[in-house]
Amino acid sequence: MTKLSHFDASGQAHMVDIAHKEETKRTAIAIGSISMSAEAFKLLEFNASRKGDVLGIARIAAIQGTKMTATMIPLCHPLSLSHVHVEFYKDESALSVQIEVTAETVGKTGVEMEALTGASAGLLTIYDMLKAVDKRMVIQDIHLVKKQGGKSGEFTFSE
Repeated sequence: MTKLSHFDASGQAHMVDIAHKEETKRTAIAIGSISMSAEAFKLLEFNASRKGDVLGIARIAAIQGTKMTATMIPLCHPLSLSHVHVEFYKDESALSVQIEVTAETVGKTGVEMEALTGASAGLLTIYDMLKAVDKRMVIQDIHLVKKQGGKSGEFTFSE
């Protein structure tokens, strides 16, 4: 069985010591999606929400989410991010929007949690901005797509 690094020999949670690790370039990409009603999608598509530019605000929330990860995830190390990129892909036939968040750093630990938190924050913001029209929106499939750098090397999610 794989040993979980966030627990000591007595089973107590602790923050992993990364002092001995080498700094390397690290990249992580996370995606997720939100499905919604035709009415909500139309508001998003035509930027007609009363609250403003839904995807513009969601992009800022995703970036902010990456930056705030260590304050929300208790054992996550605070990182100095070198780059965050956010893309949205609208699918009118599925009445959904996919978010893709890429986070990068040069450091001693990975940026997977930052990318995942950014994707979550972006999707939650879309929900918040459109909930007056559709409370039945569904956030789903938030997951790591790719990770590069560090001792564990590269990871690519495959179906």
